[in-house]
Amino acid sequence: MAGAKRIDVVTLFPAMVAEAAKVGVTGRAAERALWSLRCWNPRDYATDAHRTVDDRPYGGGPGMVMMAGPLEAALGSAREAQAGEGVARTRTIHLTPAGRPLTHARVAELAASPEEGLVLLAGRYEGIDERLVEREVDEEIAIGDFVVSGGELPALMLIDAIARQLPGALNDAQSAVQESFVAGLIDCPHYTRPERYEGAAVPEVLVSGNHEAIRRWRLEQSLRRTWERRPGLLEGREFTREEKDLLDRIRVESPRPERGT
Repeated sequence: MAGAKRIDVVTLFPAMVAEAAKVGVTGRAAERALWSLRCWNPRDYATDAHRTVDDRPYGGGPGMVMMAGPLEAALGSAREAQAGEGVARTRTIHLTPAGRPLTHARVAELAASPEEGLVLLAGRYEGIDERLVEREVDEEIAIGDFVVSGGELPALMLIDAIARQLPGALNDAQSAVQESFVAGLIDCPHYTRPERYEGAAVPEVLVSGNHEAIRRWRLEQSLRRTWERRPGLLEGREFTREEKDLLDRIRVESPRPERGT
């Protein structure tokens, strides 16, 4: 599987990750030998008869904290396995709400280095011992500003985002090029048959056959949606003359309310 992207996940629920990764684009990409997955359960590295991987937090408080020892051993095994299969270097990523927000640009960077394997750390409970993070983690990534029960779903989201960027993963290569956020904008609305549904018609331009008009309409819709829904994405972005002209008009037509109103 030379040249394939290697991803390992350290998780208390390896079956959850492995089974979900078999579905859809990620599954097809794996079948095409574009990437490979292996999961590691830190319970397999616990040193007591009960396979304990968590304990009460120092300082008191609710919940339990994952212990550093079993996690470090599992991470070490994952890295050794990658090195044994010819991976030149490994990057360890902890999925946590405390990390930096994931962006399409970061996904593209992670996907673009086939020689760099990824080890994803999926925590549980109240979190993991911070000393483990300081010793073993290269990067912390947040999927969004919310909390879920563990890092497995965020890890799967990152895997899916990376897999679809691998050359040959999508049946239509243009799909990855035209997706939301590739150009730093929210995607335009999409329509399919029937042409009229419950009294609502497809926008006339999309059935006009005028490809230039369709391209411009889609660009305008992307700019409008981004301005109205995620204006922060526009900050610091470099615009073409066409984009600037369209956005100037959109700002006049759809002024956003002041904060707090």
